[in-house]
Amino acid sequence: MSSQLNVDTIVDKAGSGGTNVKVGNTSTYVSDGGSSTQNLVQGLTKQWVSFDGTAATVTADDSFNTASLTDNGTGNFSANFTNAMANANFFSCGDANARRIVNSEGRTTARHNIRVYEDSSSSDRSGSRGAAIGDLA
Repeated sequence: MSSQLNVDTIVDKAGSGGTNVKVGNTSTYVSDGGSSTQNLVQGLTKQWVSFDGTAATVTADDSFNTASLTDNGTGNFSANFTNAMANANFFSCGDANARRIVNSEGRTTARHNIRVYEDSSSSDRSGSRGAAIGDLA
């Protein structure tokens, strides 16, 4: 027999109004149309970063699960993770103001490379971004 919990607000045990809800890896959500379910944890972005690749010292403008950025040379950056991935078989993507980014090379469980190109040449660009989706360790 399944049960249903209907509430308006979830608060912590101390009643301070904050929430600490933990979601397990087996949690699912119902699609917008209601006809299918997906694993909630698998669908979350595990890392993302926004940075200015033209700056003398490359630092994140904003980020999630990004410990630091490494400038490997013109148009070549590494986003180093705060929490490692389970393996290097994760999906990574990025953009830099509608310019092409290739970042499938050099992935490890601790980082991924963000390569920025303009007209087939490596290029340092402002507005550079990258993200990783996969399993955290």
